[in-house]
Amino acid sequence: MPVSKSPRKPVRERILETACELFYREGIQNVGIDRIVAESGVAKMSLYNHFKSKDALIEAFLRQRNQQWRDWFVVRVEERSADPKQRLLIFFDVLQEWFESPNFRGCAFINATVELANPNHPGCQVALDHQLAVYQYIFDLVKAAGIVPAEPLARQLLLFVQGAIVIAMMQDRPQAATEAKSAVITLLDGLTN
Repeated sequence: MPVSKSPRKPVRERILETACELFYREGIQNVGIDRIVAESGVAKMSLYNHFKSKDALIEAFLRQRNQQWRDWFVVRVEERSADPKQRLLIFFDVLQEWFESPNFRGCAFINATVELANPNHPGCQVALDHQLAVYQYIFDLVKAAGIVPAEPLARQLLLFVQGAIVIAMMQDRPQAATEAKSAVITLLDGLTN
């Protein structure tokens, strides 16, 4: 009896999946269209039928990464506690989990912003949208915890998050999340005392 092969993923999905993996692992500037075409197993014309340019592919990569990362992150935080103040601390536990993953190479959005170096690039706008969404999540947790004024604390916590990400990547130190969490505990204790 013949063995049926599993259906191949749609062309657009294969291109985007390959680009996502390569851009995150090796950097946007280090990966060309020819490499993506070769590794995804599609014709160059097929790639351009789905994405007008490399810039459009970069934007799609960042949009997909944004959605996947945020979905994963929020679920991991919220499944550990329903208490908003605890979630502010759990935030850093989940960051450490991410930092310890074998394929961690920093924040795709920070990396892309540095690599693209053009604030008008559509990928830079997606990166900014991602950062604003992370800030909004933090702000919502601070507000739900009843800490006022919420905005200054949310901005400070975003600094701790971004700083921990950069240190974890640059110094290969996943414990940067734990160190940031300790500083946040001190900050929160100072607000409630």
